[in-house]
Amino acid sequence: MKARGTVHKYGDNVDTDVIIPARYLNTADMQELAKHCMEDIDIDFAGRVKAGDIMVAEANFGCGSSREHAPAAIKASGISCVIAKTFARIFYRNAINIGLPIIECDEAAEKISAGDDVEIDFETGVITNHTKNETYQGQSFPEFLINIINSNGLLNSLK
Repeated sequence: MKARGTVHKYGDNVDTDVIIPARYLNTADMQELAKHCMEDIDIDFAGRVKAGDIMVAEANFGCGSSREHAPAAIKASGISCVIAKTFARIFYRNAINIGLPIIECDEAAEKISAGDDVEIDFETGVITNHTKNETYQGQSFPEFLINIINSNGLLNSLK
């Protein structure tokens, strides 16, 4: 299983309030949430993101409140994977539960730039930056996580 796309890059401590602002939490419509994803930190994100794109951030991505809307909005926007140095634990768990692939990799988070063409092999954990002709080693996904992602979330994988 692989993902490949253009990178959208962010810094440290991107919290769930900027991933999906609270003023939009009154809807369960994922496409509506996607329209407002990242708008408080990157107003043009929703208009720029394309299906399959990759999000890369520094440390503590997804900190703040435990709202499940944050990874759901990212996934609905078309992002195929989020790479960061570290993730807030509740965000990590929420992302896996909805089938949004996330990978921790210091080197990738530091060296990948916005606009780079990046590919991730989930089975090996290898992250390839085609723009810079570099590879980075992230953690591979165990079989049960690949099953959750392929099933589009934990509940679907249990069915």
